[in-house]
Amino acid sequence: MSKSIPTAKIAPADIEAKFRDLQDQVERVADDSKKKVVLGGLIGAAVLLLIIYLMGQRAGKRRRTVLQIRRL
Repeated sequence: MSKSIPTAKIAPADIEAKFRDLQDQVERVADDSKKKVVLGGLIGAAVLLLIIYLMGQRAGKRRRTVLQIRRL
């Protein structure tokens, strides 16, 4: 008892429309991913610059020269 599946002819326009739809979806996902990567990179760079700045301040405090002036 097998059921027959109705078959319809597939036109080249149908295939082309499906490929365009698929391409649009892929481009949308790629654009969203690019935005996330760029945002993550900017945040990472800002955090890295902050860490470098704070480490430089700390190193500067440790090496600060104490200058004493004496009157003769």
